Amino acid sequence: MSTTDTTPPTSGVVAKLSTLDRLLPVWIGLAMVAGLLAGRLIPGLGDVLNAITVDGISLPIALGLLIMMYPVLAKVRYDRLDTVTGDRRLLWASLALNWILGPALMFALAWLTLPDLPEYRTGLIIVGLARCIAMVIIWNDLACGDREAAAVLVALNSVFQVIAFGLLGWFYLAVLPGWLDLPTTDLAVSGWQIAKSVLIFLGIPLLAGYLTRTLGEKRKGRDWYENRFLPRIGPTALYGLLFTIVILFALQGEQITNRPWDVARIALPLLAYFAIMWAGSYALGASLGLGYERTTTLAFTAAGNNFELAIAVAISTYGATSGQALAGVVGPLIEVPVLVALVYVSLALRKKFIDSKVRSAARMGDI
Repeated sequence: MSTTDTTPPTSGVVAKLSTLDRLLPVWIGLAMVAGLLAGRLIPGLGDVLNAITVDGISLPIALGLLIMMYPVLAKVRYDRLDTVTGDRRLLWASLALNWILGPALMFALAWLTLPDLPEYRTGLIIVGLARCIAMVIIWNDLACGDREAAAVLVALNSVFQVIAFGLLGWFYLAVLPGWLDLPTTDLAVSGWQIAKSVLIFLGIPLLAGYLTRTLGEKRKGRDWYENRFLPRIGPTALYGLLFTIVILFALQGEQITNRPWDVARIALPLLAYFAIMWAGSYALGASLGLGYERTTTLAFTAAGNNFELAIAVAISTYGATSGQALAGVVGPLIEVPVLVALVYVSLALRKKFIDSKVRSAARMGDI
């Protein structure tokens, strides 16, 4: 979906994307390469970028995340949220996918593919526990998903993240391996640490988006807000995304380029995880009759992960040079291009949903 168009067309979506959106994979690829090269070629860059941190995250990354999320949350129609909260099929499906299937799938894949590499295995399990609250909003918006549903599901994930992250970490790293006669690992992370991450990286842009819409519509009207203000701020989300990617890969460029085989080993279960979660969630949403927009939202909110939180937890618990931290860093290296590709897959599937709806209506005599 074009970030400058609040009412995307129902056919030929990919062909009608703005240049910025249509070439998004290219921009993201260039951002990743630029970050990796900067991290390798500029001495002391990592120290400068990490000089100031926000909840364990480099200040430039924190700013990028906030800039990235604000425009999309400003687009949300908060007066429509009740239509989402009343959809119990969507809510229960999201909770089951995010907090039962997702962590269990990552645990299984980590042990199946990395039985001899405990540090990377632990790092991947931590990634699986950190459910997405940030970039999923961008992917959902680009794929023309339901913005209001995305806001509700992200908020729901955030609440569960504060409550469940520590408990699930203890279960998957200490309890379940013991039951299966596998080596156990400890994970020291406080609920307050997770709550701070949620409040900063979701709470601030969510509040800003809500206040912007409320005050903007009150003073200028909905027509001005939807057709003049939103198109102006829309591209900012992608600029924030690209900036965040450059900084993130600049900070970890040396680790990634110095250990290519390790990166490949970590990438394999991640690729399988994203593909299985997205495809399975999409199939579930379609079978439940959620329609294209909410099926898309369900798939992206289930497949995405909060790698910012995973990296912060891994670094604070095991150290910045640990295998656990490297596994967290490889997460966005794989997740970003894969989910961008899935945006285009989703847009291609959109026509099938529309055609199916038209055929069903025709059979019922509605057209």
